[in-house]
Amino acid sequence: MREVAALSGVSLKTVSRVVNEVPTVAPDLVAKVHAAMDRLGFRPNLAASNLRRGDGRTDTIGLLVEDVGNPFSAAVHRAVEDYAGPRGVLVLSSSLDEDPDRERRMVQTLIARRVDGLIVVPASSDHRYLVAEQEAGTAVVFVDRTPTPLIGDTVVTDNREASAKGVEHLIAGGHRRIAYLGDSESLMTARDRYAGYCDALAKMPGADASESAGTGTSTNPDAVPDPELVVHGLRTPEAADAAVTELLGRKNPPTALFTSQNLVTIGVVEALHRMGEHKRVALVGFDDFPLAQLLDPGVTVLAQQPARIGRLAAELLFARIAGDRSAVAVHVIESPLIKRGSGEIPAQRP
Repeated sequence: MREVAALSGVSLKTVSRVVNEVPTVAPDLVAKVHAAMDRLGFRPNLAASNLRRGDGRTDTIGLLVEDVGNPFSAAVHRAVEDYAGPRGVLVLSSSLDEDPDRERRMVQTLIARRVDGLIVVPASSDHRYLVAEQEAGTAVVFVDRTPTPLIGDTVVTDNREASAKGVEHLIAGGHRRIAYLGDSESLMTARDRYAGYCDALAKMPGADASESAGTGTSTNPDAVPDPELVVHGLRTPEAADAAVTELLGRKNPPTALFTSQNLVTIGVVEALHRMGEHKRVALVGFDDFPLAQLLDPGVTVLAQQPARIGRLAAELLFARIAGDRSAVAVHVIESPLIKRGSGEIPAQRP
């Protein structure tokens, strides 16, 4: 830096301010310093610089998501980057692939790189291993699922309530045989969405004497999911395609489908179009996906708000890094029902 200062004809302090992107340096001085840096091949050593910082910060955070290729994870990632970037903070990210061991390894790797904080989509069912890291000063915020035990701020979707709303929408369209196609039951989100599906069925109007008499007030508290209409453990579009193909090939197929995540929905849409059933079988999917509104019919979804989720997670993390010591809290983001056509297909009458 002294050589850069001598070549550019400015003080060492000015070079330091340019290197650290202090905005008050005159543009002509910035240009001189950059020209000298280029001539000398000088590149700032951030690792060495961080060692001299009194606060121990590295201006980096870690982001661990389920799969960076998934639209939901990608949108969360972008929202976190958009918040961190203007604040001079770099985001280091990785996919966890629902692997608890990988979660622990990646957490340890990022902490070894001295990140200031972590945003994690939990894959593990036990997060006590993070307590020591928190006590050492690493801020942690969780996204999409609550940690066990609740050791940090968490931003989640209203999975159970939104799922019930989606299934109730199908019931209002006259559907009674509604299939559920879901993710792995080991996932908290999948369990909550299946619970919402069951909640809606429990309130489904029953075909008893009072209803047939026209009162319209009866309910069917014994309505439980038909095990033949429930498929768990779907992780890919291909698996979902195969599952719905088998369901619709039965003697008494469902008239409507509820899918618990976007990759499942994509596979179901592919199967419905291939079988020519896309305008006969109703569909409501949890979580939006690209081009869903351009299909024929458009796909009705319960739209998670990943950008809002990611931004709130970043805000909470930066507040913790800055010293916020208030009690941890769970923040629930609503998933609105977006009607595009597939969920409004009425039940086919004999």
